[in-house]
Amino acid sequence: MNKFFPDFHSDLAEVDPEIHGYIQREKKRQEETAGLIASESNPFYAVENAQGSCLTAKYAEGYPNRRWYGGGGPAIDPIEQLVIDRAIELYYRGKGHGHANVQPHSGSSANQEAYSAIIKPGDKVLAPDLPHGGHLTHGHRNNFSARDYKFYPYGVGVDGYLDYDEILKLAKLYEPDLILAGMTAYSRIIDFKKFSKIAKEVGAYLMADMAHIAGLVAAGLHPSPVGYADMVTSTTHKTLMGPRGGFILCGEEFAESVDKAVFPGFQGGPLMHVIAAKGVAFKIASRPEFRDYMEAVKSNASYLAKYMIDAGFDVLTGGTDNHLILVDLNNIGITGRHAAELLELTGIVVNKNSDTKSPAEAGGMRIGTPIVTLRGMRERQMYKIAGYIRDVLFSDGDVDVMKRVNKGMDEMCREFSLHANSDPSEEYRGAGPCPCD
Repeated sequence: MNKFFPDFHSDLAEVDPEIHGYIQREKKRQEETAGLIASESNPFYAVENAQGSCLTAKYAEGYPNRRWYGGGGPAIDPIEQLVIDRAIELYYRGKGHGHANVQPHSGSSANQEAYSAIIKPGDKVLAPDLPHGGHLTHGHRNNFSARDYKFYPYGVGVDGYLDYDEILKLAKLYEPDLILAGMTAYSRIIDFKKFSKIAKEVGAYLMADMAHIAGLVAAGLHPSPVGYADMVTSTTHKTLMGPRGGFILCGEEFAESVDKAVFPGFQGGPLMHVIAAKGVAFKIASRPEFRDYMEAVKSNASYLAKYMIDAGFDVLTGGTDNHLILVDLNNIGITGRHAAELLELTGIVVNKNSDTKSPAEAGGMRIGTPIVTLRGMRERQMYKIAGYIRDVLFSDGDVDVMKRVNKGMDEMCREFSLHANSDPSEEYRGAGPCPCD
């Protein structure tokens, strides 16, 4: 027994019942609702085990075999090197040898560090506009990116697709030092080869932010930016099913500048417990059943898009090539914020999505299928969910409708337990003829 803290080895519930209670409340919420936020997924228990390990106690400023603190030799250095090797093996297959930095604390950190490694303050960047699917770190006026660099936006065409000819025209007009490819709200394939050609034509570097599609890229179900982009950034959660964090991939010519940008440029001690959890996620993503899971995520998104269109919704581009769909709500006269609030009351969790309306209200929804697919839901459930969303939003939250939908979603979530079906290798229980057939 520890002489200072008799409860040093006690469980969280005993040491801090308040925090434990809130965690249990969140676990219950996840179990009892259908998570359809495209940027969220549920990690393997093994990922959580690594993240909640004794590694959280170790300071490890620097890199493997180049630490500022002692004690890294037995486990810390081998762990980080293993995670680096796994990231390279996962994404550089057949594309030569590259470099990976797995220390970024988030996708935003990874972008900040990647910018610093490849361009200078004040340089020009051509990047996707936020209302057209871009991210805050792609030049939003209140973000560090717009403060440190000169951003010029590009967007999607009236059909919702990227217009590469228009992007080339803008690149020739603005002559950027860097072109950024990668979106947080885009449901179609991103052609990194075309982006690379555009960048080369105007003498710019190319950076790809694959945070949303990293799992699809790992599974070979979306073209990889590796081999086309000078710098690739990503998160490890979202479709990768890992812990919340980021990483950077680049060619050997940028390895030193990337490592210096991360440490000591923007970060101090790395989060070794999170890095270990990233390594678990990379290992899982290399398994054959991970591809099966990603294929099911894509097919569920396609099913959901089809049934949302059948239900009367305006789905951008008329479908999807990845894990998410975008729904324009302007034709039914409801804001994204109001829609998300109504749906959450019935157990359907989505997020509002910005367009030309104010970000606080938004004109649409972004819906993703990683979590519901992990639970075992398939076409039959996508059909039901689309119908439930229609009933709630077209009735503008009628009380009787809300009660009926809430009961239906409760039954669905009980049938497809999140915690009982967290392994993609298990057979999906939702397969079978759809009631619309």
